[in-house]
Amino acid sequence: MLRASSRFPRITARAAALLLLLALSGCKQVPGAAANAASTAGLPAIEARDPWTTAQLVTPAALAAELKTKPAAEPMLLHVGFHVLYQGGAIPHSRYAGPGQTPEGIAGLQAIVKDVPRDQDIVIYCGCCPWDHCPNMRPAFAALKDMGFTHVRAVAITKNLDSDWADKGYPIAKPTP
Repeated sequence: MLRASSRFPRITARAAALLLLLALSGCKQVPGAAANAASTAGLPAIEARDPWTTAQLVTPAALAAELKTKPAAEPMLLHVGFHVLYQGGAIPHSRYAGPGQTPEGIAGLQAIVKDVPRDQDIVIYCGCCPWDHCPNMRPAFAALKDMGFTHVRAVAITKNLDSDWADKGYPIAKPTP
């Protein structure tokens, strides 16, 4: 029987699921992956492959502050990552759209927003893995832009949702099925 120790710490079911999903999705944390040096205000540098601008990125701290001060005018929050992560804990009032890396996930995202006004403030997030390796954010953001949405933002979660959101004390909720 294995016991938790300083050599082999016990991990939560959520962490185990995250590790499994990362392995299956091809999402890797590359040693020294800080090649994307952070730009101003703690946001990651913009790469040529990115569909967003710096102005379309929001830090977890800035989003948490926005949601706290303007709850009546909060944006439409959409989780574009893996369902098991969403079920494990999500930003309150967010909806699950599906993983942005799959055709089914993009179809789910499109179905959720099909009747939404194109000037609606929409914020997407994933948090499955380090920002520069996330397989879900770029396709989901690009799909919303292709649909004509003009106020789309992406939460720049640099490590993962647990570290960059929950562990910082920002609100997290268990979604209802």
